[in-house]
Amino acid sequence: MAVLNVRQRRVLQQSALYVCLTLGALAMIFPLIWMFFTSFKTPWEIYDVNILPQSFQLENYQYLMKNTGFLRWLWVSSVVVVCTTISVLVFDSLVGYTLAKLEFRFKNVIFMAILATLMVPTEMLIIPWYIMSVDFGLRDTYLGIMFPGLITAFGIFLTRQFYEGVPDDLLDAARIDGLNELGVYLRIALPQVKPALSALVIFNFLGNWNAFLWPLIVAQSPRMRTIPVGISFFSNEVTTAWHLIMTASTCAIVPVLIVFVIFQKHIIKGVQLSGLKG
Repeated sequence: MAVLNVRQRRVLQQSALYVCLTLGALAMIFPLIWMFFTSFKTPWEIYDVNILPQSFQLENYQYLMKNTGFLRWLWVSSVVVVCTTISVLVFDSLVGYTLAKLEFRFKNVIFMAILATLMVPTEMLIIPWYIMSVDFGLRDTYLGIMFPGLITAFGIFLTRQFYEGVPDDLLDAARIDGLNELGVYLRIALPQVKPALSALVIFNFLGNWNAFLWPLIVAQSPRMRTIPVGISFFSNEVTTAWHLIMTASTCAIVPVLIVFVIFQKHIIKGVQLSGLKG
């Protein structure tokens, strides 16, 4: 009987935990649900107490595609995100491997200098970045928008911590078998840090997709606006047309959800392990 009581108590505790987690999840996802359904509403339905629209209509999406530069904003953001993500995966993982598995003078000093850049607020870097973009003619260009995110100190730190967990004996065995250092990196070390790379993809995607301040400063013309900048100008134009603003926001968040669904298993594992490696 005592065993049954303990088991019942455990079931009740787990049930209460699941209920709390479910309520928390609903509280977090409710704004997204409201935003999604509002994008199908007419202007006079916005302030209705009902979450669901009276009828799902696509006029808001048609207006967004025909009367704004949303497709152009989507293209610019996609180019920036794809290029920066590829660059970060290549350079951050390569530098992380170098700092973790190769021996050379001042290695730790270089690593600490890289980490020190994480303490510098982004706002303090805006002016040097802008001066640099002016000197090199990068204003109003794709490269001008993306160059601050082509390599990141956080990505180097994350991949280095994971590379520290890769056994040196495994790499030495590959070298004995005849692989050069690039082959060891690509064929042996890199596959061992997939969780870190997946987490890096998510972090970099979200950071560059949602970036606002730097693209706002460096993009001089409407054709080079990213999605956050474009939606900001669009919301100022339509003022209180919340159905249109919610439509634009819904379209902007879809790529983020797709990427998260694809990489969710890896990112959860990466976040769990990132604090344990090294």
